[in-house]
Parts: sequence; structure tokens; C-alpha cells
Amino acid sequence: MTIKEIYDLAVKKGIETDFRGISGIEIDLKRRKEKYEKLSEDEKEYFDKERLTNPFADSRILYGDPDKEIKKIIAGIDIEGGEIFLAKELGADLVFSHHPEGIALAGLDDVMHLQIDVLAQYGVPINIAEKLLKKRISEVTRGLSPANHNRVVDLARALNIPIMCGHTVCDNRVARFVEDKITKDNPQYLEEVMKSLMEIPEYKEATKMGAGPQIFVGDSDNRAGKIVFTEITGGTEGAPEIYEKLAQAGAGTVIGMHISEKHREEAEKANINVVIAGHISSDSIGVNLLMDDLEKAGIEIIPVGGLIRYKRI
Repeated sequence: MTIKEIYDLAVKKGIETDFRGISGIEIDLKRRKEKYEKLSEDEKEYFDKERLTNPFADSRILYGDPDKEIKKIIAGIDIEGGEIFLAKELGADLVFSHHPEGIALAGLDDVMHLQIDVLAQYGVPINIAEKLLKKRISEVTRGLSPANHNRVVDLARALNIPIMCGHTVCDNRVARFVEDKITKDNPQYLEEVMKSLMEIPEYKEATKMGAGPQIFVGDSDNRAGKIVFTEITGGTEGAPEIYEKLAQAGAGTVIGMHISEKHREEAEKANINVVIAGHISSDSIGVNLLMDDLEKAGIEIIPVGGLIRYKRI
């Protein structure tokens, strides 16, 4: 496979597993195209045209010839300088980072709009979800502004190592994976939610390293109620005020990757149970599903950067 074929596959799978559905993605892309066409020629010069076909601004080819054939990939949840040098040493054709770098990191805030639609699907009025999320998105935008976005990409370019990242394209897949597992098991209590999660190999391995699933709000004897998956995909944490609205919409338990103390406090105030499956372990599930696709095509995968590699092929 070429880098472009890997990228296209990642985006395709991300769209197929997106909670908004393919029709929701098509509406989003159509609106982007309409906005682009209304721009002046000067404005179009600076518009990121990749967003017209890829709905995930945090997943990109960051450096390298898209037509390059790939036989060996260094893949990690986080990629820094050490992983780039390792790729050079091991003769890897491509470095794959789950967490975004470069222009994809600068676009992380854009994918958070996904959360608005997901919250609406769980019964939160879309106008309320939109107002709360837009406030939070603006905070994330300002927070990303001073970041040294291109540091790792510059190193990869200097060493002529192709690099790409796949963030929401993989997070969508783990969100669907965990949702399918929990829905199938239909847990009634939090201890049963934990049992269901602990049957997933990546969470088992993370537990051995002291980073497995935990109940952050609630007790193992608590009834789970309606379980929602609002904090597994969608860029990063949404608005802390949303827990009150989720409770009003009938949610009983939120399953997420990670949670800040402010968010945890708001969930507790709203009497929402929170089960944190784990950040790096959850990311590993999404990346593993993509890496399995690539291994089927004959590509060698070398896991680094926190990736808990588990094959389902």
C-alpha cells in the first residue's frame, strides 16, 4: 500500500464508524464546500482544502510522498524525536502517530463539533449542546495557539522519514468497538460495566501496568442506567457543564477515555456515574484496528510510543 492508500483507508473507516453516520458526514462536507466557494480568492489561498474531502482535521499525511510504497511502519500513540530516530535506525518507511502533530494538531478543535451531534443523539437539545461546546471549543483553540505544532514534523522532514497521524479516524473506531461490546453485554451495575471492559485485551494489559479502567464517579454497586459514550471520540474533553444536561436527558453513566478534575466534579454534582476506560489503552484499541487492516495488506507494524499492540487478525 502507498501512504495515500493508508490515509484514504483510515479516513474511510473513520467515516464508517462515526456516530453522526455517513449522511451526517456528507452534510458537514457539503456545508464546508459551500462556505469555501463563497470565500474571496485571497481567502481561498489560505483555506485548508483537505477539509473538503476529509472531515477529520486532526488526521493527516504530515510529510512524505503520498505515492511511496510502505512495507514497515513505526506506530505509536505519541511520537516524539526518539521514535523518529528509531524509525531511521530500523529502516521504517512510515511513522504513524495517533495523537496529532503539525497541521493536524492545529486542527484538533475543529473535530470537537462532532460532540454536538453525539450529545443531541443522546437527548440533549442541540441548541444547548452547541452553545456549551462552542464555548469549550474556543477555549481549546486558544490553548492550541502557542503550541510548537511542527516540531516533530520538522525532524521527520530533516531525516526524510514520512509521517502521518490518525486521531479521530481511530477514536471513532474504538468508540464503536466499546459501544458494541457494552451494548451486547447489557450491564446493569457499574461492576458489570467494569467486567465487560476488562474482557478487552488492551484494558487487561493496561491494568497490569496500573492504568486500567476505573470508576471515577459512583460505586461498583450503583445501577448503570442509560450508558452513553460521549467522551471517547470528538477531539478532547467537551464542556464540563454538559453533565447536568446529560442527566436531564436520562443518562446514568458516561464511559470515557479520561476526565479532568473539573469535569469529574460536575459529573458528581449531576449524579452521573463516570467510568474511565483509560486513555492510552483506549487509543490503542482504535490504532490496533487500523494496524490490523494494514497487516492484512502485508505491512510490518512495530509498536512504540505507548501502543499496546493486540492483533485481531
